[in-house]
Amino acid sequence: MNAVPTPARISVGEYLATSYRPDCDYVDGVVEERNLGEFDHSFLQGLLFRLFYDNRDEWAVRASPEQRMQISPSKFRVPDVCVMHRETPKEQVVTHPPLICIEILSPGDSLSRMRQRVDDYLSFGAEHVWIIDPELRRGYICSKTAMQEPEDGVFSVSGTEIRVVLSELFVELDRA
Repeated sequence: MNAVPTPARISVGEYLATSYRPDCDYVDGVVEERNLGEFDHSFLQGLLFRLFYDNRDEWAVRASPEQRMQISPSKFRVPDVCVMHRETPKEQVVTHPPLICIEILSPGDSLSRMRQRVDDYLSFGAEHVWIIDPELRRGYICSKTAMQEPEDGVFSVSGTEIRVVLSELFVELDRA
């Protein structure tokens, strides 16, 4: 039986001072790679960023792709798209809870790792966590106890004009 090697541990300072391509999460001293880099993932990430950017004034938001968030003193996550309320202070590393964290699944993603990410976002105070699965052409709204598809196929934020129609995203993905 082969032993699984123990990952090298580094300090928060070393993590923050190091450039990773693509950027990585940092969980309790361990740098964790994120699955991405394939066309569907990249295209949807760009499309979502553009949708929030184009509607930033109407929706009163600021979106960033791959924005580091400090979840706790020893945990940093990098969601595919991070959406902040416009009045939230701009930070190089986000320390205020976001309005929305969006994750786009890649073929190598596992349910258990994605659930850990979702739990971290929710415990940090993210108001909404959405997952998009380009392979199955589905989206999921995440809570502490469930991941469910929006009944009408639309991600929205009550009290705002924010509406992300999943079928429109997938039509654009198919056209690309």
